[in-house]
Amino acid sequence: MTPPACSGRHRALRTVLLLVGGLLLGLLPTGLSFAATSATVYYRPASAWNTVNLHYAPTGGAWTTVPGVAMEAACAGWYSGTVDLGGTGGLSAAFTDGSGAWDNNGGGDYRLTEGVSTVRNRVVTRDAEDPCAASEPDTTAPTAPTGLTAKATGTSVVVSWTAATDDTAVTGYEVTRTSGTKGTSIAHVGSTVTSQTGLEERTAYTYTVKALDAAGNVSAASAPAAVTTGEAPRTTPGEPLGGDPRKDPIYFVLTARFHDGDASNNRGGSQHVKSGNAAGGDPMFRGDFKGLVDKLDYVKGLGFSAIWITPVVLNRSDYDYHGYHGWDFYRVDPRLESAGASYQDLINAAHAKGIKVYQDVVYNHSSRWGAEGLFTPTVYGVRDSQWSWYYDGKQDGFEYDGLTVEPVSGKSYYNGDLWSTAEPAGNTCVNWGVPTGGRSPEGYTLYNCQWPSPTSGMFPSKYYHRCWIGNWEGEDSRSCWLHEDLADFNTENPQVQNYLIGAYDKYIGMGVDGFRIDTAVHIPRVTWNRRFLPAIYDAVTARFGAQKAKDFFVFGEVAAFVNDKWNRGSVNHSAQFYAWKERRTYSDDDATAALEQYTYEEQLGTGDQPVSDNAFLNGNSYHTPDRSRFSGMNVIDMRMHMNFGSASNAFNNGKDSDDSTNDATYNVVYVDSHDYGPNKSSFRYAEGTDAWAENMSLMWTFRGIPTLYYGSEIEFQKGKQIDCGPSCPLASTGRAYYGTHLEGEVTASGFGSVSSASGQVATTLAQPLVKHVQRLNQIRRAVPALQTGQYSTAGVGGEMAFKRRFTDAATGVDSFALVTVSGGATFTGIPNGTYKDAVTGAVRTVTGGSLSVDAPGKGNLRVYVLDLGGGNAAPGKVGSDGPYLR
Repeated sequence: MTPPACSGRHRALRTVLLLVGGLLLGLLPTGLSFAATSATVYYRPASAWNTVNLHYAPTGGAWTTVPGVAMEAACAGWYSGTVDLGGTGGLSAAFTDGSGAWDNNGGGDYRLTEGVSTVRNRVVTRDAEDPCAASEPDTTAPTAPTGLTAKATGTSVVVSWTAATDDTAVTGYEVTRTSGTKGTSIAHVGSTVTSQTGLEERTAYTYTVKALDAAGNVSAASAPAAVTTGEAPRTTPGEPLGGDPRKDPIYFVLTARFHDGDASNNRGGSQHVKSGNAAGGDPMFRGDFKGLVDKLDYVKGLGFSAIWITPVVLNRSDYDYHGYHGWDFYRVDPRLESAGASYQDLINAAHAKGIKVYQDVVYNHSSRWGAEGLFTPTVYGVRDSQWSWYYDGKQDGFEYDGLTVEPVSGKSYYNGDLWSTAEPAGNTCVNWGVPTGGRSPEGYTLYNCQWPSPTSGMFPSKYYHRCWIGNWEGEDSRSCWLHEDLADFNTENPQVQNYLIGAYDKYIGMGVDGFRIDTAVHIPRVTWNRRFLPAIYDAVTARFGAQKAKDFFVFGEVAAFVNDKWNRGSVNHSAQFYAWKERRTYSDDDATAALEQYTYEEQLGTGDQPVSDNAFLNGNSYHTPDRSRFSGMNVIDMRMHMNFGSASNAFNNGKDSDDSTNDATYNVVYVDSHDYGPNKSSFRYAEGTDAWAENMSLMWTFRGIPTLYYGSEIEFQKGKQIDCGPSCPLASTGRAYYGTHLEGEVTASGFGSVSSASGQVATTLAQPLVKHVQRLNQIRRAVPALQTGQYSTAGVGGEMAFKRRFTDAATGVDSFALVTVSGGATFTGIPNGTYKDAVTGAVRTVTGGSLSVDAPGKGNLRVYVLDLGGGNAAPGKVGSDGPYLR
C-alpha cells in the first residue's frame, strides 16, 4: 500500500494518468512495443515537480521500493511510462516527486487495469487518448460578435454584445474604443459585457469587438456602436476606511423602507394597488440614499460604525424594492438616487462620519427578466386582447430604468421590451404561445412561456441553470432555481463569472468597505474559493493596497435554518463550511469540480471537517490566530440566529459551533432580519423589551460582530409578519416604512452619543432600548477585548459568563475582561490584580485568582476589566446608567 506518511497529507495534484494493472516487470519508455497485457501511463503534476516516480503494487504482489520507478517526460507538463503486466489483472499505484510530495488518491491509491487510461484530479478514465499526441492545428477564427451596444451614464460606458461562436471555444474578446483625445484604446475581457469609467465628458466614442480563441485566431470586427458620454460626476470615488471589521457594529437597513429624502424617485410598481400600498400612500420604493444620508447622524448616534444596505443594482420584477431581483448589475437603481445623493455621495458621506458601507450583493441569481448585458429573454407571453393590460406595447427607443415613465403606457415598470405578438425569431421556449389549459384569477387564457421557468427552454443553459430546486440540503440546491422571480445563474460558466466580477469591481472602485453575500450557500464553495473571492480581494488590492484588502469585510448568508451544529448532517449546507479553503484540487471544469467537491466533502461528513481554536483563549492568554486556511468568506451566525428564542440558548448553541468555524470572532450576529426571526419564524422578534435588552447585552460582549435590523431599537413592528409579498400592504409587515420615526433633526456628537435632537426622532432616541444600545456601543468601543478578543468559559461558573482577551504586541494593546450577562458568575484561575466594572465603576481586587459577581438582573451585565496600567488601564465606568445597564 501507499506509505502511511502519504495518507491524508498528499499534495493536491491535477493528474492525467494512463495505467493498466498486472505484474509489473519493469517500466519502459513510451513508444516501445509491449504485450497485450500492458499499461501506458501519462501523469501531470499540479505543481512543478523536478522528477516523477511511479510507486506501485501488482495485484497480489508487493509494492515497489519507495520512491518507485522514474517516469520520462512525454510532452510539456506530462510524464509517461509503459508497464508489462505479465498476465495479472491490475495494480495499485501512487505518484511521488521523491522528495516527500505524494499523490496517492487521498490515501486510497489508484486501482487500475490493463489498457490505456487517464486519471485527472483522482478520476481514472480508461481507454483515453494520448494527451501528447499531435492535434490538427486550429486555423478557424470565431464568428464576429453581433448585437453590440454601448450605453453611457455620465462618463461611464457599459458595452455589451451577443457571444461569438467557434469550432472549439471562444476564449475572450478584444474591445476597441476610438475617438476622444486619448486616442485608440484596446481592452481584453472574458465576458460579453464590460464597463469603462473615467472617460471624457460630452465626448463621442465608437466601439468594436473581436472574438479570440485558444489558438490565437481573431474574428472579424463587429459592427460599430457609437455613444456620447454625459457630464462627469461631481463626486470623487471613495476609498475603504479600513481597519478591523470586528470593531464596527452593524446597522442593517432596507434602503427603500428606511427614510425618504426625495419623493420624486418614489415608485409603486405594478403591484401598488393590489398590495394595498396605494391606499396607504406608501409606495414600495420610498426610502432612498438621500434619506439615508440625512439620517447618518441617527445611525452614528446609536453607536454604529457600519451600515449594511440592501442591493443597489437596478432591479426588475413586479415587487423589487428589496433589491434582490437584479437586472442591470452594472447600474445603480435610479429609484434610490437623487441629485446630490448618488450612491457615491452616500459612500462618501458615510465615510466622512467614520461609518463603513457594506453592500449587499447577489451572485446566485438575476431577476425573472434575466440580466441586462448577459442575457435577457424576449419570449414572454402572448399579447392578446386579454393580456394587453399586462404586456405593454413595444416603444422603440425606450429603455427601462425603473424610474422613467414610458409616455404611451404611462408606466415606470414598462415591459414592452419583453413580449411578442408572434413567435419571435430564434425562440427556444417550448410550446410558445400554446394555451396551457389553465386560466388566470381574472379568467384569462394562460399560455406557455408566459411566466419564467427554468425547464421551458427560455433561459439558455450557458447562462442559467435549468431545473427547480428539489432538496434544500442536496446537491441540486447549488444548481437549480429557488423561485420563478430568481433566475438562477450558471455560476460555473466563465462568462457569467466575468459578468458578475466586472459588475462588482465597479462598486469596489467606489470605495465600499465590504460585501454581504446573498444566497451564498446556493453557489458551491469551490466556485467561491477559486473564482469570486479571489476576484474580490484582487480588485481591492489593485485599487487600494494589500492592507485595505485584508480589512475588506466579506460575510455570506449561508442559510441553515436548523438548531443543530451541522445543517441536517450536510456539511456543504452549513454556514461554517464556507469559511474554509479547499483541501484538495478538483477538475478545471467548474461544473465538474462542484460535483466532485460536494461528493468528497459529503462522504467525509461532519466528523472529518477542519477545526480551529482561533476564537478561543489558551487559559487566560490570547494567541495569534492561524488564518492560513481561511477562504476569505466570513459568515452570518445562523446557529445563534436560529436559537435566539432566548439569549442563553443562543449563547450555548453559538459557542458549540465555534471550533468548526475558521474564526468565529468575525461572525455576524443578529436576532432577526428582513427574512426570518429565530427558529425560522416569519415574524419580527416579539419576546419583550427585557428579552431584547438581554439579547443585546450578549451580542455586544460575546465574540462576533453585533448587528441590528433597522427599528429593532424601538421594537419596530414587533410580532408583525416580516414579508407577505404583494398580498398585504408593506405598512402591516416587518418591512414597513421607518421614516416617520426619524422626522426632525439629529446631530451625533460621537458614536453612541447625541448632542441635539428635535421632532419625532427625539422621541425615538428616548426609548429604553435606544439608551441601552447606545451605552453598549460605548462600552464595547472602550474595551478592546470585547471587539477583537478570543474567549473562554474554562474556570467560569454562570449561565452566560465568559472571559475575553486581546493582545497585540505590535501596538502594545492588552485587554482582559470578565463578563456576565443577567446572572451571577464565578471566575477562577484568573490573573490577580485590580478589576474595574465598565457598567458600575465598581473596583475589585483579586489576590487568589478568583472573583465572584452577583447577578445584575435580566438585560444588565457586568464587565470587569483588568487594570494593567498605562495604555492598558481599565476604563472604569463607561457612560451613564440607563434602564438596563446600571
